[in-house]
Amino acid sequence: MAVINAFRMDGLGNNFIIVDRRKKSINISKEKIVELSNRVSFHRNIRFDQIIFIEKKINNAFPITIFNSDGGEVDACGNGSRCVAYFLSKDLNTKKIKLKTSNRFLEAKIIGDSDVQLEMGKPIFDWDKIPLIKKLDHDKIALNIDDKIFADGFCLNVGNPHLIFFVKDCFEYDLKILGPKIENHELFPEKINVTFAQVNDKNNITVNVWERGAGLTKACGTAACATAVASSIKKLTKNDINIKFKEGSLNIKIDKSLNIAMRGPVSDIKHTKLEI
Repeated sequence: MAVINAFRMDGLGNNFIIVDRRKKSINISKEKIVELSNRVSFHRNIRFDQIIFIEKKINNAFPITIFNSDGGEVDACGNGSRCVAYFLSKDLNTKKIKLKTSNRFLEAKIIGDSDVQLEMGKPIFDWDKIPLIKKLDHDKIALNIDDKIFADGFCLNVGNPHLIFFVKDCFEYDLKILGPKIENHELFPEKINVTFAQVNDKNNITVNVWERGAGLTKACGTAACATAVASSIKKLTKNDINIKFKEGSLNIKIDKSLNIAMRGPVSDIKHTKLEI
């Protein structure tokens, strides 16, 4: 059994393992990722939502490869990208970092001691690019779950697919039960991230999030972006929105062209070891 060096970080309780592959090739199988996410290694709990690999710089950008704790590869992770940007900024002694996911470039800027702002690009609303299994109004999604209708869901893609329901009390819904049923609904061929959002006022929203492939999570950056875009378009809030999670908030700003900027704190960088 090999032992490799890795790093632990979190964004508002959204936990990540970061593996630096810029100088050395390191491969971890899907089965090993699942095993790692569910065990205690070296007498420490290394449970994580995503594991992220940093690749060698190409054309002024660092490619990143992201896997959920269930071993599935995903296209985006907002909080994870902010953590990686912070990690690279410390290593390279710079305040600006450019990342490349499988489907977009992300511009990051370190602000103050531990805040990271990430330019997320624009949302996608085309039904076949979210994607949905058939052509539907993306902002009027209705699902029948256990003979109960969940109406007026708002679907979009911000690097990965999201579904948002705006409700009076977001914690009234048990996402440990509802989350996997909605995530795996036949309407979503690539599964879906699920958010129940509670609008507090024109600048503040509280959310309860079930993350595709990771489960109930304390925070999710792309869910914050998706919720802010949906609430702004529905005129429930303004374009400068604080998305509140259990351990803090992310600030999302949306310009007139629907470009998304996400800002919030990240944790310190902690060294760890993985048995692979």
